[in-house]
Amino acid sequence: MKRRDILAAAGVGLAATALAGCKDEKQAASGQPEGTAKAQTFSWKMVTSWPKNFPGVGVGAERFARLVNEMSAGRLKVKVYAAGELVPALEVFDAVSRGTAEMGHGAPYYWKGKVPAAQFFCALPFGPNAQEMNAWLHYGGGMQLWEEAYKPFNVVPFACGATGVQTAGWFNKEINSVDDFKGLKMRTPGLGGEVLTKMGGTVVNLPAGEIFTALQTGAIDATEWIGPYNDLALGLHKASKYYYTPGWQEPNVTFELTVHQKAWDSLPDDLKAIVRAAARDVNGDMLDDYNARNMEAMEKLKSEGVDVRRLPDAVLDRLREVAAEVVETSAAADPMANKVWQQQKAYLARMRAYAEENEKLIYNIRA
Repeated sequence: MKRRDILAAAGVGLAATALAGCKDEKQAASGQPEGTAKAQTFSWKMVTSWPKNFPGVGVGAERFARLVNEMSAGRLKVKVYAAGELVPALEVFDAVSRGTAEMGHGAPYYWKGKVPAAQFFCALPFGPNAQEMNAWLHYGGGMQLWEEAYKPFNVVPFACGATGVQTAGWFNKEINSVDDFKGLKMRTPGLGGEVLTKMGGTVVNLPAGEIFTALQTGAIDATEWIGPYNDLALGLHKASKYYYTPGWQEPNVTFELTVHQKAWDSLPDDLKAIVRAAARDVNGDMLDDYNARNMEAMEKLKSEGVDVRRLPDAVLDRLREVAAEVVETSAAADPMANKVWQQQKAYLARMRAYAEENEKLIYNIRA
């Protein structure tokens, strides 16, 4: 009896050891430590204001989704929807605010009617370039103000792309004086559009996919859409005669990633860090992309006979005066916008003083 008991106990011990070994192998294969729950996964929708895989902005949104998917090893999967696939291009903010989509990618000044302060995080006529805007956002208190402005709408913002200096746009008539803006129907958003209105023009709001037809049919007389890289992709040179520089209305446009507040709160800290890192990557990469591709596209446009012109100094001087009035008036009309502008204005004045003493000199003296 004792011999049988000993053999039985040994058998139980061997079986237990074998089971433990199998358990250890499964844990090793899954990478999951013993005693911990399986990592939660998330599948999110990102709605955008851009046509599918559109150069620059559309590609940037796709890059963000790919980076998040890769860095999270599939724990956070982001599916990108182009403008019109789930929501119209200009309703991205509302979709994220409602929670219809967990994420969005667009331009803040598209929702200025709902959030007047939004345009101050996007583009200012005769305002900051990409480097200055990024410095203010990330090191000058801008992001904290942006988060405060969007908080009532249950939206968390991140800078996620920049164009650099844009062009003044495409015109179907010459611009020789300020009087040439009177009666001009132009697609141009944000504060630049308000300047045009004060100059006697009419602003027409259109998403990218509708611009070419509107310009070709005469529904609008002029348009601006970022710069040569995107203008060439839209074929605007086939629908308009004159191409004017510089982009006084948008020395830079900062694009945004928006996240629904509850969705953001549901993420563990490591996935939040991945979202932040991917947004910062796209913010810089998109600017690099535009700087490289705008140069190439402008060369191609010129080779095809496009008439590239500089706006007259007298016109630029008047635009600058009107822009200063418009910015101050727009800020004063909304308490949050005014709070943002007063802080931003003071910071940018310091940056501009430094640029005058150093960076601007390099542009002027280099061969």
